[in-house]
Amino acid sequence: MIPYGKHYIDEDDIKAVVDVLKGKLLTQGPAVEAFEVAVAQYVGAKYAVAVSSGTAALHLAYIAAGVKKGNSVVTSPITFVATANASRYCGGDVLFADIDPDTINMSPTSLKQLLSNNLNVRLVTPVHFAGVPCDMVLIKALADQAGAVVIEDAAHALGSVYPSGQRVGSCENSLMTIFSFHPVKAIATGEGGMITTNDEGIYRRLLRLRSHGINKMDDSFLFSELAETSGKINPWYYEMQELGFHYRITDIQCALGLSQFKKLNKFIECRRNLAKKYDKFFESKKGFTITQSGWRDLSAHHLYVLRIDFSLLGITRFEFINKLRSKGIIPQVHYIPVPLHPYYRKLGFDEKSIPNAMQYYEEALSIPLFFELTEHEQEFVMNSIALE
Repeated sequence: MIPYGKHYIDEDDIKAVVDVLKGKLLTQGPAVEAFEVAVAQYVGAKYAVAVSSGTAALHLAYIAAGVKKGNSVVTSPITFVATANASRYCGGDVLFADIDPDTINMSPTSLKQLLSNNLNVRLVTPVHFAGVPCDMVLIKALADQAGAVVIEDAAHALGSVYPSGQRVGSCENSLMTIFSFHPVKAIATGEGGMITTNDEGIYRRLLRLRSHGINKMDDSFLFSELAETSGKINPWYYEMQELGFHYRITDIQCALGLSQFKKLNKFIECRRNLAKKYDKFFESKKGFTITQSGWRDLSAHHLYVLRIDFSLLGITRFEFINKLRSKGIIPQVHYIPVPLHPYYRKLGFDEKSIPNAMQYYEEALSIPLFFELTEHEQEFVMNSIALE
């Protein structure tokens, strides 16, 4: 079977994990900090905090940004539900800005309208869909005017580059950026996520929040009479200074992440070349529209999405997908617009305010794109999709 995406593991990855398993610390050890330092240096951010998943990263970032009951978070409807759900975890509301049809990212025009009509927006979370960077300069300017904070959802975008040349995650135009290391992402840790920031106060709070609200490092203790004996710190003492969570990641996962990270540039180059080959093949095919082709040299290419006029081809998407599956090809749809899910419909959302997202959803199909996709397999995929 040829899936839409998959991870790649080699002997170096296996050895890295085995080395940790043979060591003294399986969690809260040196591999976690080494992974954080590697990612922070790569993207150009001062700080990075590794956590158990991309969803955990969103949750902690939203808390650190001050999202609470009475606030709203604006994000894209074309994303995984976690981007919106994190606001609900904090007691906040969610607003959805429509997408730009070319980038499939948040439309600054739609964002501007939402911000002008909603004065309780605390946070704007643009999603770098499939790895294509959003217009962060304009989004940040609009958020600043509204008194809102910006957090970038870069779950698809480790290795992506802004037009400025800075890497996504540098937080050049945001307070924080989150990444995901789920197996179909750019690099895999099994499950895992990370938050980058340039704000030391935010960084220290994230460290506490991921570990029950406790930081045993160098935070000042609030109750010195309990913390000290004769002016010296009691070696057993620690303080839970706020309500936190158990969102730690293990050294096992971070060892895998570090090993995978060494191959990131190779992974992205391969994905970019595969995407360009798809572009060349489908550009002349009737009924098929290439998405995001103008951003190939900036994107990390998490996904390759075609827009297909199924009615022109005389077939439903259901029938089309089943034909591909019968040939051993497993495409996917990214994503069902978040407002269409029953939970959000019950909150009063509908599709009328997001026409671009709805049109995209009717036509979208993610086709196989991953490091081990062979030339023969890609040819087979292309010919099968083109019904040749």
